[in-house]
Amino acid sequence: MKLAVPGGPHLTYCTNIHPGETWAEVRANLERHVLRVKVAVAPTQPFGVGLRLSAVAAATLAQPAELERFQAFLRDSGCYVFTINGFPYGPFHGTRVKEEVYLPDWLDDARLSYSDRLAELLAALLPDEPGLEGTVSTVPGAYKGRVRGGADEGRMAELMIRHAAGLHRLRERTGKMVSLALEPEPCCHMETVDETVRFFEGHLFAAPAVAAFDRLTGLGRAESEAALRRHLGVCFDACHMAVEFEDAAAGFAALARAGIRVGKVQVSAGLRVRMDPGDRALVDALRPFAEGVYLHQVVERRDGRLVRYLDLPEALEAAARDGGGPREWRIHFHVPLFREELGPFASTQDYLRGVLGLLRREAHTPHLEVETYTWDVLPEAYRREDIAAAVARELRWVLDQLGVRP
Repeated sequence: MKLAVPGGPHLTYCTNIHPGETWAEVRANLERHVLRVKVAVAPTQPFGVGLRLSAVAAATLAQPAELERFQAFLRDSGCYVFTINGFPYGPFHGTRVKEEVYLPDWLDDARLSYSDRLAELLAALLPDEPGLEGTVSTVPGAYKGRVRGGADEGRMAELMIRHAAGLHRLRERTGKMVSLALEPEPCCHMETVDETVRFFEGHLFAAPAVAAFDRLTGLGRAESEAALRRHLGVCFDACHMAVEFEDAAAGFAALARAGIRVGKVQVSAGLRVRMDPGDRALVDALRPFAEGVYLHQVVERRDGRLVRYLDLPEALEAAARDGGGPREWRIHFHVPLFREELGPFASTQDYLRGVLGLLRREAHTPHLEVETYTWDVLPEAYRREDIAAAVARELRWVLDQLGVRP
């Protein structure tokens, strides 16, 4: 949906909430769930789709006949695709994902090939509407432990610059503007705004990067820098930034000062727990969230200091070892946006309200995407609602915060 707020961003939800790795499964989810959400939220206007495609699904959709059938489906159903979640390459539901979600990362040519394919698909799916661009969100380089120094940073930048050159050629060939949006996440090479700015300024927008892009495209130095800034940007995930205790206004301002585009804001909320490890009942109530599919990174703030844990079980074990002392945990576990509380815990909904307040006043991004992919692993008490009804409720909550109606 295109919204009547500054910049007229497009709002959708990410279909990674629906299990499905093959194109047949993804297409069935669109028919089963997305069309129901459209009827509930935007029955009389075009409805945007935030598409998630695994590498396997993307390969199938790239077949011309399949792509034509999908284009016809979008036209007939009043839907359109403007963004793709290109973060998880492989299976994303029903099996252990954890740190494997980042693989292949931007150290691997397979990530480049996958991203190139997604961009081609998005260009084919984008409507011919003036000013409408496409975004593909992706992993923030790599899991932190995979990057061992400057050579690895250079390798990641090299692949991203090659991808950006492909996006430039795609624009020249099709007239469609597609950008890559790197998504900072806890425990990744880019997890904070400061780390993200450093990587962009030191590796993607610096003189050697501009020269490399110029060699690939022949654009000249000035236009090469402009094209890099046009095609490479950031996906600002509100849950991730809340977990990192980032100040949202300061984060947007820092990105703007560095000339880094925010291609997409993922509208998401995590868990917030004010605790004392001596409160065994509270600690035990957290254990159902320590499930075995996804990473649930924890950032702890105590006495003005931040401590990071790769996963919730690790944080729970540390709390049991070090005993008492009040602290606040922010947990990377996406929860429904409309839930301010989950039993004894709060969500980071207040942080998200602040982000949406900023977006209501100023155009920071062209794309907004609700992303609550952990629906299937939420404790059962918090997901009894029909999934399409819950997604529609999330979208209406966002619209309320932005002060608009579809």
